Amino acid sequence: MTLAIVLIFRKAISNLNKSTYAPTKLVNLAGCLVLMTLITYACKKSTDNGITNTSIIKTTTSFIDSAYTPYKPAISTRWDDNYFYVASGGIPAHNMMVGITNWQQQVPIPQFYTGANSWTIPLQPVYATIPMNTRTNFMKGAIAIAVNGIPIFNALNNRGEDSYLIGELDNWGGHCGKGDDYHYHAAPLHLSTISGLKPIAFALDGFAVYGSKEPDGSTMQSLDTCHGHIYNNGVYHYHGTSNYPYVIGAMKGKVTTDPLTLAPENQILPQAFASPLRPATTPLAGASITAFAATGNNAYKLTYKIGSAFGYIDYRWDVTNKYTFIYTSITGAVTSSNYQR
Repeated sequence: MTLAIVLIFRKAISNLNKSTYAPTKLVNLAGCLVLMTLITYACKKSTDNGITNTSIIKTTTSFIDSAYTPYKPAISTRWDDNYFYVASGGIPAHNMMVGITNWQQQVPIPQFYTGANSWTIPLQPVYATIPMNTRTNFMKGAIAIAVNGIPIFNALNNRGEDSYLIGELDNWGGHCGKGDDYHYHAAPLHLSTISGLKPIAFALDGFAVYGSKEPDGSTMQSLDTCHGHIYNNGVYHYHGTSNYPYVIGAMKGKVTTDPLTLAPENQILPQAFASPLRPATTPLAGASITAFAATGNNAYKLTYKIGSAFGYIDYRWDVTNKYTFIYTSITGAVTSSNYQR
């Protein structure tokens, strides 16, 4: 392409030198120069970030909304010209916590991911010049929002450990953070049971996350280092898998990071934030969670086991957002605490 531009330019100069009516030729030459500038810019754009098509079509709100619709009214959605917003209470319809063998004594409570604190998905993704790797970034906060309104965090915890491999996650790929906020660290592939071939999440850079199949139902094709690809001349998307990095290896799209949080514990903005209730607790050595169930309206019971002994946490909240926690240790000792939101 560059050689062709040079040849066009030389031909234009040659014609100008032979001309007896230079003004007309000068106009033609100017046109050539404008054309070459546009061609050069187009060539540059075609090779940015190793992707031949960098013109990303703005995501339609109907497409995103169709992915979230099966999980309404537990969640709600809205949008403006730039963002798609997802509001949720932070509690999924599926069970939680069972299967955790490395437990920090946190339990899931509702979160206020609503209004100005809703999850935010950009409608116009833009390819990053250098994708930010999740091995060295985003060990704080979410990197995607699942279609059931539950945030998805980095596969690595804030200590740089694979949360799944060290037993921190339940049978659905999630656990609770220090704010008693439930979130995933592994891909919520189980959502495909309801979502079918639609996305199971959207990354906070605006690109969709699909399950183990392509959008047309075919076998998932090879993934790049970001854990995604462009398939069948479509738009770039990620895939959830059962192996690391599970959801996103690097953010293919441009994101803004919080200037107050430095890598690797930097976080993407805008995003929603949890509302802590209790003081953060510490890991309980040797504990594994064997059961978690609702015991009434706004009430849950978690059962854990250490050796052959069982312990329990019963908790509930009322319409005034007063929370009552009753703790039964493996020795049978009972304590309680109350918190007001």
